[in-house]
Amino acid sequence: MNAQPSFPDLILEPLVRGALAEDLGTYGDLTTRTVIPAGTRYAARIVAREAGIASGMQLAEIAFRLVDPSLEFHLHVPDGGAFDKGEVMAEIRGEAASILTAERVALNFAGRLCGIATQTAAFVAETRGTKARITCTRKTTPGLRIVEKQAVLHGGGFNHRFSLSDAILIKDNHIAAAGGIRSVLQAVKARASHMVRVEIEVDRLDQLADVLDEGGADVVLLDNMDSPTLREAVALNADRLKLEASGNMRLARIAEVAATGVDYISVGALTHSAGTLDLGLDF
Repeated sequence: MNAQPSFPDLILEPLVRGALAEDLGTYGDLTTRTVIPAGTRYAARIVAREAGIASGMQLAEIAFRLVDPSLEFHLHVPDGGAFDKGEVMAEIRGEAASILTAERVALNFAGRLCGIATQTAAFVAETRGTKARITCTRKTTPGLRIVEKQAVLHGGGFNHRFSLSDAILIKDNHIAAAGGIRSVLQAVKARASHMVRVEIEVDRLDQLADVLDEGGADVVLLDNMDSPTLREAVALNADRLKLEASGNMRLARIAEVAATGVDYISVGALTHSAGTLDLGLDF
């Protein structure tokens, strides 16, 4: 689908370590320690119960390795790759107790992130033949933003800002508090670094006209506009600024919105409403 460079394991390990600590609790894996004889070795497979796009396999591997560095992890479907129902995504060999202890955390990450990547791919497919790019938002699970946004990349989408410090995004409440569109853009021109990109939200065409007249923005977020209004906005803009459509972006509407000529379509549902793909670990 959309192979992306992996984050260094060093960045991802704290997320996985925290999840393992949560799952192991105070005394570790009591069930496995009780019923699995020491030295029992097994081979296990992560198997897809439904088709999708892979993401989170790097985190799954980290989970197994943190529990037991001697485990052998053989990846068959890399992050960003498509897989079919019943396909073997990875094989793990070694101590049965270690595999069982890491199983749930590994599958939780992989299932959740495969769900995001797969949902993203469905949205991206609706933009074919247009210049529109599907982007995510900051509506992510607290603590998991970095991996959820990477899952969007694995699904063929693009990332919006990662945090409040990445760029200036002026929303309606900023405009209200600052005294209007012209006032807020004048403040940006006076104070913002030349290295920072600026996006401003509008929900009416007269506001877009004010932005174009005043200057100071790189991108305009067209919030909750219907498709005819989006087409008018594209014509009024005349390729001067990048345009991002946002608000109520359901899958069934994406092809119509992409056809209006906007550059970006931001979709909070990529992360906040994605399901978890059904993956299993079979011995």
